[in-house]
Amino acid sequence: MINSEVVLQGQTIAYTSYAIVIILLMGWFGFRISREGKGNKVSHALFYSFVGFLTILGVSLHIITYNTIPWTKLDINYSELVPDKTFEISVANHEFILPMDKLVINEGDKTLFSVTSEDLTYGFGLFRADHSMLFQMQVVPGHENNIIWQFNQTGVYTIRSTEYSGPKGTHMILEDVVEVISN
Repeated sequence: MINSEVVLQGQTIAYTSYAIVIILLMGWFGFRISREGKGNKVSHALFYSFVGFLTILGVSLHIITYNTIPWTKLDINYSELVPDKTFEISVANHEFILPMDKLVINEGDKTLFSVTSEDLTYGFGLFRADHSMLFQMQVVPGHENNIIWQFNQTGVYTIRSTEYSGPKGTHMILEDVVEVISN
């Protein structure tokens, strides 16, 4: 699985460029139609050619980046996957309850996090040491809340609630409780 930081950087560049092209087109169009005198019109053919180009470019960006999103294959094949490790985690009264003090995962393992809420809607997010998010999911009471992630890098991660669950929810942080180790 590709590192999600690389995907984010690539998509940031691609979609920022796309947005700049759209903004420039709108500026050009606005300038042309607001000018006085000759040349204040934009031909329909030219305008719709640009709109068609932007549509093709936008759809192409989505198709190209679809295969780079790291969790796509795991989500699509979810029902067929057999996780290497499973962690049953519960959440109640603004507190994560882990099955053990530290969740140790081998590099390359597909890991299932099954999180159950006893009372409120919470978030379950795994964060890197630099505080960037690796993944997250919403945890809704009375529902199955599962996420499978394949860890291809060693590291230590923090669990945080990513959903507002009242003022106490801001303190739902378990520092360095997930560790991915080399085989």
